[in-house]
Amino acid sequence: MTARRKTALRLHRELARIWAPDPRFRGWLTTSNNNDIGRLFLAVATAFFVIGGLLAMLIRAQLATPGSAFMGPEAYDQVFTMHGTVMMFLFAIPFFEALSMLVLPGMLGTRDLAYPRLGAYGLWVYVFGGSAVIVAMLLGLAPDGGWFMYPPLTSAAFSPGIGADVWLLGITSIEISAIATAVEIIVTVLRYRAAGMSLSRMPIFAWYILVVAVMILTAFPPMILGSLLLELERALDWPFFQVENGGDPLLWQHLFWLFGHPEVYIIFLPAAGMIATILPVMARTTLLGYGWVVAAAVSLGVLSFGLWVHHMFTTGIPHLGLAFFSAASTLVAVPTSAMIFAWIGTLWQGRVRMELPMLWIIGFFATFVIGGLTGVMIAIVPFNWQVHDTHFIVAHLHYVLIGGYVFPMIAAVYYFQPLLTGRFQVFRLGGVAFWLVVPAFHVTFLAVHVAGLLGQRRRTWTYDEGQGWEVLNLVASVSSFVMAIGFALVLLDVAINTFSGARGPRNPWGAGTLEWATPIPSPPYGLASIPIVGSRYPLLDDPRIDLKIARGEGYLADTSRNRRETLIVSTAQGAPAQVAVLPCNSALPFLLAVVTSTAFLAPLVKAHAVSVLALVGLVALALVWVWGLAPARAEGPIDAGHGAMLPLASEAPDPPGWWGSLFLLLADGVHFGALLFGYAFLWTVAPNWPPPSFLRPEPAGLALALGGAGALALAPRLAVRLIAAGRGAGPAVGLAALAALALAGAAGSVMLGRPDPAGHAHDATLWILAGHVAFHAGLVLIMLFYLALRLVAGKALRIGEARIVGLWADFTAATGLLALGAAWLPGVLA
Repeated sequence: MTARRKTALRLHRELARIWAPDPRFRGWLTTSNNNDIGRLFLAVATAFFVIGGLLAMLIRAQLATPGSAFMGPEAYDQVFTMHGTVMMFLFAIPFFEALSMLVLPGMLGTRDLAYPRLGAYGLWVYVFGGSAVIVAMLLGLAPDGGWFMYPPLTSAAFSPGIGADVWLLGITSIEISAIATAVEIIVTVLRYRAAGMSLSRMPIFAWYILVVAVMILTAFPPMILGSLLLELERALDWPFFQVENGGDPLLWQHLFWLFGHPEVYIIFLPAAGMIATILPVMARTTLLGYGWVVAAAVSLGVLSFGLWVHHMFTTGIPHLGLAFFSAASTLVAVPTSAMIFAWIGTLWQGRVRMELPMLWIIGFFATFVIGGLTGVMIAIVPFNWQVHDTHFIVAHLHYVLIGGYVFPMIAAVYYFQPLLTGRFQVFRLGGVAFWLVVPAFHVTFLAVHVAGLLGQRRRTWTYDEGQGWEVLNLVASVSSFVMAIGFALVLLDVAINTFSGARGPRNPWGAGTLEWATPIPSPPYGLASIPIVGSRYPLLDDPRIDLKIARGEGYLADTSRNRRETLIVSTAQGAPAQVAVLPCNSALPFLLAVVTSTAFLAPLVKAHAVSVLALVGLVALALVWVWGLAPARAEGPIDAGHGAMLPLASEAPDPPGWWGSLFLLLADGVHFGALLFGYAFLWTVAPNWPPPSFLRPEPAGLALALGGAGALALAPRLAVRLIAAGRGAGPAVGLAALAALALAGAAGSVMLGRPDPAGHAHDATLWILAGHVAFHAGLVLIMLFYLALRLVAGKALRIGEARIVGLWADFTAATGLLALGAAWLPGVLA
């Protein structure tokens, strides 16, 4: 055995020891490694896919014949609602997040995601929230108002019981999981990459998933706000959607579709990223038009936020609005077409291998183009008026989501199976499954298209004979069961080959990206050293780069510090900048997810005291979490290899926590913007406005607001200067705490000025605005309490910590003034 081989084996053993999860069962509850978390995420999302598929079969069984007695209307409404909920919220987004967790670090040439424990926390919140929704369904307590939950149908008057509350609280907790994962993905893509991997050299999938993660941060907050408002109306009778008290149910539709339409592209773009990754490998070439594809993905992400009203063309939108949103809806065909033509050009310039992943991509092309064309059709207002709420819309949705998402994701599973399991296809059930699924899918939903054109309404539990829909529905139902058998064969094929497939060589497809530079299956640490790259396809340019990585010829090949380390690079150029020390295994993410889910779900059984205690526990565990991440002492620059002396990320002015806070505040800002939008919408559109009276600011409240906001913006900057000068930051921390209390006091004055938020939507909105201010002031106080604890413990504060608190303080001050101004300004003008 050569010396180099001995060195590689020794390095492998040391890294495996440092990064290994607990081998006992508790290891699944304490692991934070992306491989383990991603596999768990993938397994749970697949289980939800199976549940959603079974619910779909119940729907098709009911609609197979007219006047069917298979299900009554109450059961059908629950099944219909849960099918859409499971597929949209519990399967589609978590599934691509799981695949991203598994393959993204390897693609980028890093060892793990930016916040391993945050990923574990997101997993368990998703598991608990999704399980609560499924358990409620099994107990007959599922919601029955449709997966879109339109009020007033879902108000307490028309949907008594806890079914709607299960949806609102359970799905909101799942959305928090998605936001946590999105923050983790964004920071990973921007900062955690191989040395030399500039933005223009990133794998194409990294660009797609970056766009998607930013979209999650900007699309989910309006939905979270809508869920909060509807739950408050159901629980406390705050009349946000009650016309008689100044509310308007159309506000829910705006907030829901501000989320709902971008979500379609949030689901499609990761699948498109997988196609752009797999297709060039199957064609034995490189991607044609890399820059144009990136531009198309970014454009599609931006344009998707201007389309939400095309779901509301029949609600009385002014004609100018109809024209604008119709034009915007047809415009999205341009970047989509650019991507498809780039993929076709890639196939044209290459030599295509018809392996199983390529077969499913061909199925995508044949399906998604039809779905895109029907999408352009329903963007035309007169046609939309004719088919709105018919089965034509159902068929279009499934063409886009199954053809545009499920087929590429199956291709991705087959493509990455050797990387994730170390095994290859032996049994050939996958080909049989393909020829069952794709033809049966087209038969099913072409029939549903025609039934919709003939006038069959969606969301109805049965239909009468003589409508001309009988044969179409029977054909659709029979072929849907054939399709279900095909999907079952896919799952069986993947399972069999995972455990019984043949072992094979590394990089079996001849890919050029770094995820295939690891041993297969990928070890817990991913890469033995962080490589240096000079192009988009490092494995094609240097076929021996995997050996160089294994021998420790990259960065951070020194295991003497006995901790999990990875490289942080400059955002644009990929130059080595910092060394991140990642946390080890811990039960904290699991425990934090337990108390988070308890805080959300306890109100379902009226256990409000338990919910409050869970919130207290959440704060305590969060403080323990952050305290444990702080290094015991300053180390200064350390040797990262290749002569580079780099600072630890925790000692840098922009640590990972600063970047994570920056993007989390993006989501928070969108949430606040949606709140102001809702306030303005009710003001201008809702009946029974203006309210009986306006709130006028008291001098004391105004002084608290102005003084608190000003001091809150100043104090963290003062703390940064004091820390940089080597002086104590205690006075600045104290000033910031007083400022946060003052701002919270100003918010309290608004609530005291409107003691009955149930009287009018205006007063309820003022309480929400004031609650936003008080909540964020409380968050800043918790952060300041942590800094004070460090000072009391004799630990020096770091500039990065003060700058993180400064971000939250600036946001609280700015949005606080805007929120309080929105509450007071009408009274001043009146």
